[in-house]
Amino acid sequence: TCAKVLAPGPSAGCSPPPSSLCTDFLPDQPCFPVSVRFRSTLLAGPRRALDLQPDLQVFCLPRGRVLTASASRHRAVRKSKAKPNGKKPAAEEKKVYLEPEYAKSRITDCEFKELVVLPREIDLNEWLASNTTTFFHHVNLQYSTISEFCTGDACQTMAVCNTQYYWYDERGKKVKCTAPQYVDFVMSSVQKLVTDEDVFPTKYGREFPSSFESLVKKICRYLFHVLAHIYSSHFKETLALELHGHLNTLYVHFILFAREFNLLDPKETAIMDDLTEVLCSGGGPGGGGASGGGTGAQNHVKER
Repeated sequence: TCAKVLAPGPSAGCSPPPSSLCTDFLPDQPCFPVSVRFRSTLLAGPRRALDLQPDLQVFCLPRGRVLTASASRHRAVRKSKAKPNGKKPAAEEKKVYLEPEYAKSRITDCEFKELVVLPREIDLNEWLASNTTTFFHHVNLQYSTISEFCTGDACQTMAVCNTQYYWYDERGKKVKCTAPQYVDFVMSSVQKLVTDEDVFPTKYGREFPSSFESLVKKICRYLFHVLAHIYSSHFKETLALELHGHLNTLYVHFILFAREFNLLDPKETAIMDDLTEVLCSGGGPGGGGASGGGTGAQNHVKER
């Protein structure tokens, strides 16, 4: 099982991240760097690994060990119409993650626009499955580094800027939950999907379900919510841990991949357009200017 954190050069073993979600980490089996590998289609025989960037590295957990939350069965988040609260909007906090000195931080100079493109002779669903699974582990690992700060008291709602997300259970009932509860639902739901052989087949000859693309879109929407919450509510902690370069790199890779295959609705990601503009367009202090006007439309609390 692989939880990728891009990092240049050799790296020593690491201790488990401070996370209440890390239920299966073995301290005596440290992480270790290996070459980046993705699954690929093989015309005859089992799947084989495809080397894409030998100079990039990932941190691998012991096989079978996954940072995950307790099992839970829930389904996709639905959107509801925005409801003005009738109160004067609170002054918007300064978005530290947009400051040039932090936004320019990366852990690799890899050209992600080229990395996300579907390679020749690789099946589209195979490519989506490989990358989606990898992003799940990356986001899970990134969140685990700040999970001790994301508590029910500190994050009483799953909020991103002035937007609040709700969870809908399998009966369609809207559930208002704290941010750590929401993330727990997300990780449990996605974990169940990516380990289901009927949804993410790994054996030769098994077909992907007809609904596979829609499931990948749902997973990407979930993961975007978690990344957006980390930026919105826990960037200062990420900065203190000096992991903002990892977070920026992960966000750029994830967003460019989602754009390449139309996996995220632009309306869904609009709340982070200023960050996306700065990180993905190589902009400086004024990089988010094009989307700066969008913040005015977020003066009241939205529900999703």
